[in-house]
Amino acid sequence: MFKLKPVLLSIGLCLTIGSSPINAQQDKNELPEIGAAGSSILSIDKERVVGDAMMRHLRATQPILHDPVITEYLNHLGNRLVRNAQDVNYKFKFFVLNNNELNAFAFFGGHVGVHSGLITTADTESELASVLAHEISHVTQRHLARRLEAQSANQPLTLAGMLGGVLLTLVNPTVGIAALSTSVAASQQASLNYTRGNEKEADRVGIALLVNSNFDPMGAPNFFGKMAERFRYKSKPPAMLLTHPLPESRISDARLRAQNYPRTQLPPSLEFELAKARIQARYQGEPKNNITQFQHILKQQQYAIKEAANYGLALSYFANEDYNQAKQLLEQLLANDKRNLFYVDALTDTYLELEEYQSAIDMLAALNLLMPNNQVVALNYANALQKNQQYDQAEQVLQDFLLVKPKHFIAYDLLNEVYRKAKKTALMHTTQAEVYALLGAYPKAIDELQTGYNFAEGKPLIQKRIKARILQFEDQQNKLKRL
Repeated sequence: MFKLKPVLLSIGLCLTIGSSPINAQQDKNELPEIGAAGSSILSIDKERVVGDAMMRHLRATQPILHDPVITEYLNHLGNRLVRNAQDVNYKFKFFVLNNNELNAFAFFGGHVGVHSGLITTADTESELASVLAHEISHVTQRHLARRLEAQSANQPLTLAGMLGGVLLTLVNPTVGIAALSTSVAASQQASLNYTRGNEKEADRVGIALLVNSNFDPMGAPNFFGKMAERFRYKSKPPAMLLTHPLPESRISDARLRAQNYPRTQLPPSLEFELAKARIQARYQGEPKNNITQFQHILKQQQYAIKEAANYGLALSYFANEDYNQAKQLLEQLLANDKRNLFYVDALTDTYLELEEYQSAIDMLAALNLLMPNNQVVALNYANALQKNQQYDQAEQVLQDFLLVKPKHFIAYDLLNEVYRKAKKTALMHTTQAEVYALLGAYPKAIDELQTGYNFAEGKPLIQKRIKARILQFEDQQNKLKRL
């Protein structure tokens, strides 16, 4: 996996919710919404724009896990649920924060975030799916928009940075609520937390969504019960319980509701177990301790799926720089499951550390023909090519990929690295501008474009493209100011 350079910027959201219409171009074939809940404050179109701005803010300020394998798995799982949901108004995007806290949250435009600690706490894929189904239901029922609408009855929602406060409260409730209490009237805190009615509705819709997506409906009450038992006597509850209160009555209601559906006995999910092992080995604990833990699990046969435990051991060897041991395990795993992208990603990293560049390129070139523009394959392939100093080929792979995924943060960051090594200075600055734009830092992005323009002297086509992009960024910045 290509490792991103840490980029955290302090960017305040200067968004207000007023009555002026958004100036984005409307789809002429799209029917207008009439009487939708929350629509008097935020139209669906405005939700998309605000959600996109919030996501850029999150990239700049929070430890988002830019891990293509985990991201691909979570989006596959989440979209399996979305396909069976009702009132879906936009494409959903699922992402993971590298945080051991138990928390999940959803906000405008179909964005759903999950803390890595919640994934490793779940015992089954149905338990993880129950959390995603709950958050999807908050979005489809437009609970946050409805709470803002209710709040607007008491005072106008025109406070600068209000949405930044809402977002912070969802992501990190303890910090967010404290921050809000110093800048906003204490009564507004209630408008940020989902009401009991919202929670009950999200539970009802979420459990039905679980069933319709062929997951075990008991995943929801089982996970609720686990959280309640684990934190029953703790003075500090997990972040999720601050925004999603969990009284005993709610657990009982969820259990009774789930029992109304036929019980679905599902075998353990290999992808779920691999995702858990990957997070545990790469993002939690120390490598030597992880090696000991996975060796113990394998020796005592305390695993749901043996391959996932071996995968966790291989990643732990890799983290401990025992690359040959990692390679041996991963090659065995891949030989029995040739298209498993968890194994492909980890083996690519291992080959690159051992400077076996051609082995990585051969493996990925074949997969790229079978899975063109898959994010795990394309990004690893481009990374292997640039490590082998095949910069033109790496650039082509990334350009093709960005035609399909035009807002992919890792792809732009990797392309920036390719241009830097290839000494294509003008293009390096233009891709750095795209990275800044995805962080919501439009002034920095425009500065990078202007620098790139100066380095593109004698290249009129590139200069024209840069001028056009500067105008687009200025327009995006102005639209945010007009919200």
